[in-house]
Amino acid sequence: MLGILTLDTAFPRIAGDVGCADTFDFPVRYATVPGAVPEVVVHRGDDATLPAFIAAAQVLCDAGALGIATTCGFLARWQDALAAALPVPVLTSALLQGALVARTLPAGRRLGIVTYSADDLDATVLAAAGVPRDTPVVGVDPAGVFARTIRFGASALDRGAMSRDVVDAARRLCAAERDVGAIVLECANMPPYAEAVRDATGLPVYDAAELVRWFHTGLPARQPRGVRKRG
Repeated sequence: MLGILTLDTAFPRIAGDVGCADTFDFPVRYATVPGAVPEVVVHRGDDATLPAFIAAAQVLCDAGALGIATTCGFLARWQDALAAALPVPVLTSALLQGALVARTLPAGRRLGIVTYSADDLDATVLAAAGVPRDTPVVGVDPAGVFARTIRFGASALDRGAMSRDVVDAARRLCAAERDVGAIVLECANMPPYAEAVRDATGLPVYDAAELVRWFHTGLPARQPRGVRKRG
């Protein structure tokens, strides 16, 4: 079983989203971190919530999780801290594949990132993920449906509008940076729209859901020795 930490959000999770169990063909268990709303975790980058993430992840480990993933690409900044604190492997962010994707590209081509919030995806987060600080980053429109749904919640998901916002960001990225050769979608809510981005840009597109599948493939069938159980 894979444990997945989710932010404290209020919108429907559809197939393809890392926060939807139907996305995966293996067992997953979710734990919502209380108070970990996008405003705090992404827009304020408040490290005070890190202990709550560790505590929620430990509960999942105690329940038998063989690894821990998350549903927020900005948690790359805590990759080292979470991995050091937990007894199983940890994958925090789609951004962690950025350096690998960049190395696959032909000469003269570089990685580009589409994100939920370009204002908050700063050099600190990129460095924590191992992504070069000069990597071009474009975010969805902060006033658009995608950003408002993630930030403020919604009772229903407008999939068409969400997709258009992500595709628009990818097109703006490619128009501004003609040498982009592949795109990583930072946000774990973006994988349902990855195919639309591929179609619109003609580029390879990599997302969080596919990275989580890869991560799970390498996990052992049983918990490793030394995983702490609650007494």
